[in-house]
Amino acid sequence: MMNEEQNLRAGFVSFVGRPNVGKSTLTNALVGEKVAITSPKPQTTRRAIRGIVHREDGQLIIVDTPGIHRPRTLLGERLNALVEATLGDVDVIGFCVPANEKLGPGDRFINDRLEDFPRAKKVAILTKVDEASKTEIIDQLTRLGELREWDAIVPISAVTDEQLDVLSDVLLCMMPHSPMLYESDQTTDENEDDRIAELIREATLEGAREELPHSLAASVDDREEREDGLLAIYGSIYVERDSQKGIVIGKGGSQLRSSGERARHEIEKLLGRRVFLSLRVKVMKEWQRDPKALGKLGF
Repeated sequence: MMNEEQNLRAGFVSFVGRPNVGKSTLTNALVGEKVAITSPKPQTTRRAIRGIVHREDGQLIIVDTPGIHRPRTLLGERLNALVEATLGDVDVIGFCVPANEKLGPGDRFINDRLEDFPRAKKVAILTKVDEASKTEIIDQLTRLGELREWDAIVPISAVTDEQLDVLSDVLLCMMPHSPMLYESDQTTDENEDDRIAELIREATLEGAREELPHSLAASVDDREEREDGLLAIYGSIYVERDSQKGIVIGKGGSQLRSSGERARHEIEKLLGRRVFLSLRVKVMKEWQRDPKALGKLGF
């Protein structure tokens, strides 16, 4: 038993990169289930979500963080502080860059920031190789190699599962020798209500216009078992202005109904049971800049 435990490795990895480079999709693909919401909208991830990858030879604990960005609001400042606190503690930082886009100022800004975290090993992860030609992949790998001396560079596709096993092997080899840190049936340490609130926000983001994403938040206010066997979940969607409330609700309530359907479908998959979902849209003025409002929403 002692020898077996000595061969195990377990530790923490965090994926960083510009918005929409595939960090949350990669997290979900490695974990094997949806623990982080995904959207093409910037700043979709707002929490440090832990996804747990179980292997016979150890565990990878993935901390999916908000993207590093130049903050414009108190929420932005708090998200950046969350990223910095997380990256200061992890064993490996995976820098994600899409294969089908040129390296830009945002990538270089994040690469420069990696110097602030000398404790962690640095791995470059070339994402979305399924969307790029061989020439684009080779060119991007060359550019990545010029940025710094990486501990490893791994091209992957989270959508087609290409090289995910290789990435998992590379990351685990960099982890310290350690017994398992989580129970074998646990895939995340996010609580259920937080996961449900995030699914509501994801569904609302899907139908939202460009100006809305940063202004959207969601919460689970109550839940109850109904006599007909359904679990009733009562949630709120928060926006910052009355005009945004109208966009989220839509003409005759059509947009809210559509968002509610999408959210209910995902919540039922998460819980493995039928759900009745009731959503209300509330205006919380300038909540991204209000410490009290941020506290109420869990930031």
